[in-house]
Amino acid sequence: MEDVLAVYARPVDPARPLVCFDESGKALQRDRRPALPPEPATADHPGRPARIDSEYARNGNANLLLWTAPHLGRRGIRVTTQRRAQEWAAAMRHLVEEDFPAAERIVLVLDNLNTHTAAALYITFPAVIARRIWEKLEVHYTPKHASWLNIAEIELSVLRRQCLDRRIPDADTLTREVTAWSADRNRRQTGVTWHFTTTDARIKLKRLYPEPIYAN
Repeated sequence: MEDVLAVYARPVDPARPLVCFDESGKALQRDRRPALPPEPATADHPGRPARIDSEYARNGNANLLLWTAPHLGRRGIRVTTQRRAQEWAAAMRHLVEEDFPAAERIVLVLDNLNTHTAAALYITFPAVIARRIWEKLEVHYTPKHASWLNIAEIELSVLRRQCLDRRIPDADTLTREVTAWSADRNRRQTGVTWHFTTTDARIKLKRLYPEPIYAN
């Protein structure tokens, strides 16, 4: 925990941007019957909101791979139909080569899912490419059961509230929607200011620390 908090406390370094990464699933659901459009209010009618039938048809699942650079107010999202090591590896290659090609290194915070490893790069790409990508990443894992330390989880929570809290029928529609959402937040350079420090952790989460062997 203190490792991640120390990373967040570092001064902003354009050559070593802080990037937080997380993944989430989205169930794809299509309407069994067309929704009835809203009716505007008139002098003789109070109007009516859109009506959506409670029944829906399942249409599979999609995986969202999201990164956010909180100091820069930037983020990006990839939509995939599977959640394997290969999808994570492809996301890391795009992060290194397309999103931050000029970075000396990318300071990456993410959870310790078993696909979030150097091995995922090596089973996906030739060794020379895998090594080049991994060497561009300074990886910091959040502790088990402490995903709240990952700023990308905050970004995913906003995404769910603002964009995903409704039926989305297929992966193409999902891709269009999250791309538009991401572009809007990037245009406004919406970032996150992290306030919880190591000092706060030692006070507020004292119960999680082991008792020291020596008092002094």
